[in-house]
Amino acid sequence: MKIWVDGDACPKPIKEILFRAAEKRGVNVVFVANQWLHLPNLPNIQMIQVADGPDIADDKIAEECAQGEIVVTADIPLAARCVKKSATVLDPRGKLYDASNIGQALNMRDFMDGLRGSGVETGGPKSFAQKDQLAFANILDRMITKQQRKG
Repeated sequence: MKIWVDGDACPKPIKEILFRAAEKRGVNVVFVANQWLHLPNLPNIQMIQVADGPDIADDKIAEECAQGEIVVTADIPLAARCVKKSATVLDPRGKLYDASNIGQALNMRDFMDGLRGSGVETGGPKSFAQKDQLAFANILDRMITKQQRKG
């Protein structure tokens, strides 16, 4: 089992949860980022540093992820690419994306992007909270348990 992480934008508390999952549950976690990340020295935690530039880390994750693997990202277009490859996608706030809801999420993202492009103030995302961490940790645990039972 492998978890791919969009490392540049991953909140620190989520990284900590992923470190614990790697250590306690034995899952392989691969962080992909444009900049070097300080990661624990564990054999099942890997760092892939890609060149600086828009979507290069996303391209690497989308290219490498496979069916049944987990991808952690808040990037909706990347989530859509990974869902298309039958990967399971988890937002750092604990939202699960799959074939049943990724189209709607992508449409909403494009709609909001269009509003911002026309000058409408849409505000930013709400601040990352403890409840987001808990939601992420709970769903990640369920996903790992499900995958480990299959394997």
